[in-house]
Amino acid sequence: METFFSFLEKRIDDSSSLLCIGLDPHISDLKEPTAASALDFCLTLVKQTARYAAAFKPNAAFFEVFGAEGWTALKHVIEAVREESDRMGSRIPIILDAKRGDISSTAEAYAQSAFESLGVDCITLNPYLGKDSIEPFIKDAEKGVFLLCKTSNAGSMDLQNLLVMPMGSDMPMPLYIYVAKLAQQWNEKNNVGVVVGATHPQIMEMIRAAAPDLWFLSPGVGAQGGELEMTLKSGLREDGKGLLLPMSRSISRAANPAKAAAEIRDQILHVRRELKK
Repeated sequence: METFFSFLEKRIDDSSSLLCIGLDPHISDLKEPTAASALDFCLTLVKQTARYAAAFKPNAAFFEVFGAEGWTALKHVIEAVREESDRMGSRIPIILDAKRGDISSTAEAYAQSAFESLGVDCITLNPYLGKDSIEPFIKDAEKGVFLLCKTSNAGSMDLQNLLVMPMGSDMPMPLYIYVAKLAQQWNEKNNVGVVVGATHPQIMEMIRAAAPDLWFLSPGVGAQGGELEMTLKSGLREDGKGLLLPMSRSISRAANPAKAAAEIRDQILHVRRELKK
């Protein structure tokens, strides 16, 4: 049976890429502040960068801001990714960046919205309501989640760095380590990963040691100041995988997004080869 991460790994092998293209239609980047303009912006990015993408990650907020028309535009973007996948003969995973998190009955509705209505393959979740808030999203092994563990923003230190004393333990640990360990326990179907910001390479290294098998979604390289080589060194698994690098503005705001995506993909390949030596 295929799982979300076995599906992702197939695409990574097909594309020789760990690059996740963020589809974030900031209003300031659009020709007009409309859902139609957001759709055009994303369709152009999808067509230009699909061959270099290990995954696409549309951010729900930038579509929801336009109301019902934005939601329709998001569905069209997802359909466009499927069309490009069919054209290339290699299906590209779609990760909805929504950071949902609610009680189990509400989580059921969120899961249905993401996986059935929109048709995405994976979603980002806030895990702080516990396992019952995650379970509706991971019942189907072919659908994946990335749990917020150590995010890339400066304010992540307010909560995520707090020391906690897990039940049955006599040693405190940072909350982000505890979340990573929980994610590893919940990853029974190979469809649970964690969000670990590239802006914290030393912490990333600690989380990798605590969860050696998990997939990381690691934003922050480029516009947020994360350094590519250090991120790969800190976050890759021993097999050279396990790390997906979302990038948005450094590609979408480039004069030639296709060229920018190709260059970043090739830089990642080069660093991975160097690290194996």
